[in-house]
Amino acid sequence: MVGKNNKDIRNYTSSTENGLTEISSAKEYTYFQMVAKRFFRHKLAVVGLVIITVLVLMAVLAPLLSKGVDPSKTNLLKRFLPPLTEGHLLGTDDVGRDEWARILYGGRISLLIGFLGAVSGTLIGGVVGSISGYYGGMLDSVIMRIVEIFFCVPTLPILVVFARIWGGSMWNILIILVIFGWAGTARLVRGMVLSIKESEFIEASRAIGCSDARIILRHIFPNTLAILLVSITLSIGGVIIYESTLSFLGLGIDPSTPTWGNMLQNAQNFLWNAPHLVIWPGLFIFLAILSFNFIGDGLRDALDPKLKI
Repeated sequence: MVGKNNKDIRNYTSSTENGLTEISSAKEYTYFQMVAKRFFRHKLAVVGLVIITVLVLMAVLAPLLSKGVDPSKTNLLKRFLPPLTEGHLLGTDDVGRDEWARILYGGRISLLIGFLGAVSGTLIGGVVGSISGYYGGMLDSVIMRIVEIFFCVPTLPILVVFARIWGGSMWNILIILVIFGWAGTARLVRGMVLSIKESEFIEASRAIGCSDARIILRHIFPNTLAILLVSITLSIGGVIIYESTLSFLGLGIDPSTPTWGNMLQNAQNFLWNAPHLVIWPGLFIFLAILSFNFIGDGLRDALDPKLKI
């Protein structure tokens, strides 16, 4: 009887130790490790990350991958060559320019505008939303009315008008996209700040004499980083679409500088006799936008504190 009791005690101790081991091992994960585990369980997000990594590497290594071919060099003797002809991997366009080189160099501009436009607009929206939500009152009402005005204005026609007035340089297009790209993030962040500012650690910061600027920058703004990261990844695709649309309408980047958008604009007159001129830039735009949306969905799920590992 005593031996049986001792055996039961050993089993109980062993099971208890195993349970404690599991609990302690679960506590070993840092916040970033948990986010990474959740993100990499999202298969579509991983696919999107791989595709974006490949596109970025293609853009960075454009001189190497294009074998030094000038994307602006014309050769009227080699117009409309199909893919895999005379050393041209993706063929040539209406003036004999190499499509592969133009895709590589065009990716530099399109991805750069997408990234800078999304990051700039999101950060501006984050700061404005933090200020609006933290101070509230009349300032909050004024900022939210301005945000609503931006929501009511049809974005594309306004972009077309400003692009027509200011011209189609890369920086002008970027400024236009940032001006009209911050309002959505400001509204999201403002709603989050309204709940954060009532937290005990914010009250404690006020009690020890922290300034409003310090509370916003050191305590409130970092707690909105999750939603800002998701907003950036989801906004990049939208910025690329707007840049491509402006270029397609002839109001974007100068046609002598290859971008995926103005490659489509240049190819619209040759859809039937040279369909590859439309297929390749359209495919890369599609892959970039879809991949960034996949990454945004994965980050949104990974940063959700309600989800378990």
